[in-house]
Amino acid sequence: MIVPVVPTDREIIEGEIASYWMDDDGVLVSLSKSPKRTVENIRGNVELVKRITGNKRVPLLIYLSNSPVPDKETRKFSTTQLPVIYSAMAMVSQPGLATFIMNILFSLKPPPIPMKSFTDDKEAKEWLKQYL
Repeated sequence: MIVPVVPTDREIIEGEIASYWMDDDGVLVSLSKSPKRTVENIRGNVELVKRITGNKRVPLLIYLSNSPVPDKETRKFSTTQLPVIYSAMAMVSQPGLATFIMNILFSLKPPPIPMKSFTDDKEAKEWLKQYL
């Protein structure tokens, strides 16, 4: 598993489904937690992200964890919320996990924002810089 270095020089904001911090470049970093995603906790997470970013769309670097597959309503709601809070998303995980999640979420239509999966967080960060 790819383990991010959690910074000690800035605030780490704890949410129900992820821990967050802003990096020096203005990329929001998310350390995913494993509870099942629901419309309710996604809604709360969107509000949390808006507070963290001052209601600006930002690129997201997310370290994925294994969590149960959300139901159809939650997947649909998540898809509508992504472009509200993020300009792009780089998913860092062990090989296959991000692809699996993207296949589940976007099997019928393409993602609403630029998304790419990585196994290397430095590559992910470089890719995200174009969306700052």
